Amino acid sequence: MTFQLPDAVAALSRTPDTLDALLGELDDGWTRHRPAAGEWSAHEVLAHFIHGEQTDWIPRARIILEHGTERPFTPFDREGHAPIAAGRTTAELLDLFRTLRAENLAALRGFGLTPDDLAREGTHPAFGPVTLGQLLATWTTHDHVHLGQVTQALGSRYTTEVGPWQAYLWE
Repeated sequence: MTFQLPDAVAALSRTPDTLDALLGELDDGWTRHRPAAGEWSAHEVLAHFIHGEQTDWIPRARIILEHGTERPFTPFDREGHAPIAAGRTTAELLDLFRTLRAENLAALRGFGLTPDDLAREGTHPAFGPVTLGQLLATWTTHDHVHLGQVTQALGSRYTTEVGPWQAYLWE
């Protein structure tokens, strides 16, 4: 399927409400539960979303639009969410994410992107040349992949308590 910017913006604009519906008003037992050792809790995934809003999607889009392939992207720190998650409540993270996402979508709309702009290239530190359209498609896909991770973290809280139904829930 061909990337469609209005469809992506529609999906990206729903993520804060989706996260609020999933996590809002849940206690730490829910939001900080890790499905397994080394896996992220919903709280940590939310902090990862914030880190991406601050350092990845729009900053990289600006690099493409302003510098093209001449200036490579700064590598993404996959553990950059940890200081964001530490010392903040899930409610605080939800509010921060909502604000950052609104600002980033306003910036994205403000670019007034054309199909030619979506074909413009930047330089990813690991992949080499990438297009703005690919970056924005990844942003959209990234949201949905991590929303699945949030629901997995929540769904695993009562893994042992479900008794024999466990065989059907994690097939």
